[in-house]
Amino acid sequence: MKPSIAAKLAHLTGRLEEITRLLGQENATADLDSYRKLTREHAEIAPVVELYQQYVSGEEDIKAAQEMVGDPSMRDFAETEIKQTRDRIAGIEAELQKQLLPKDPNDERNIFLEVRAGTGGDESALFAGELFRMYSRFGERNGWQVEVISQSPSDLGGYKEIIAKIIGQGAYSKLKFESGGHRVQRVPVTETQGRIHTSACTVAVMPEADEIADVVLNPAELRIDTFRASGAGGQHVNKTDSAVRVTHLPTGIVVECQDDRSQHKNRARALGVLAARIKDKQIREQQAKTAATRKSLIGSGDRSERIRTYNFPQGRVSDHRINLTLYKINQIMDGELNELISALTAEHQTEQLAQLAEETQQA
Repeated sequence: MKPSIAAKLAHLTGRLEEITRLLGQENATADLDSYRKLTREHAEIAPVVELYQQYVSGEEDIKAAQEMVGDPSMRDFAETEIKQTRDRIAGIEAELQKQLLPKDPNDERNIFLEVRAGTGGDESALFAGELFRMYSRFGERNGWQVEVISQSPSDLGGYKEIIAKIIGQGAYSKLKFESGGHRVQRVPVTETQGRIHTSACTVAVMPEADEIADVVLNPAELRIDTFRASGAGGQHVNKTDSAVRVTHLPTGIVVECQDDRSQHKNRARALGVLAARIKDKQIREQQAKTAATRKSLIGSGDRSERIRTYNFPQGRVSDHRINLTLYKINQIMDGELNELISALTAEHQTEQLAQLAEETQQA
């Protein structure tokens, strides 16, 4: 193990002991915010320290086995023990490297999910509705809360656009690689001659911004317009100017929200989406700079990039960034995304490890 990694792990071991001591004090829960931070840090560090302890224990086992090699009656046993233990700690070391990779500070945040119909007219809108259902089902499987912020239904079903807030631990970490172009190939319900059509939607996944720490919205840079909501909602929608449109003048970003009867709630929701979009723009600009120096297929933040194809006649879903094809389209459309997400996360970690090795060689 490299000395720098060993030193970091030793530091984490000491920090875990300190946190355990602090949590064990009688007045540990007096400051709830501090207590929550400590318990969260403990949960993050403990698995890493446990792996490190297994690594250290393995090294001690190798030393003990090496001392037995000189005894002819124990040599075969000792050599087998040494080989098996070395294989085991090599796996532990690889896992430790992954655990010590830089964490995305947004990983634990809630997200705003935006799904928009693209080329393909009504068929694209129907597919947008199916994609939204897919992510909603995935959220349900994870015990997350899905709250629709704004929607623009199409005439035949589905959505021209739908924006939702997904509230749950690790939402961004699991869905952050979903941003991009999603293509569907199938026979549309409106097709009378049985021909396969190709349609597309775009998905944007943005971490919820802390308006104080992440994005400061200057009132002088905002134009807020109110208007009467349109669409479903009974007589009320035509009686009050409850819908809100917020324009961020420096970036030209526009957010509309009209799903709630309360103008105040629509305004708050629109500002939340606006802050997330501004933060997302900053993230994508930073990712573009990184991609300029290193080719990174995952997390490039390029919305125009076609990332995945859903081929219904063949029952397959293909992710073009990692050349992964799964023949389980029905399960995936029902929200079983773990296999896709795990593969994308693993590829991202591989890229990070390669970059880390590159930087270590250059240093």
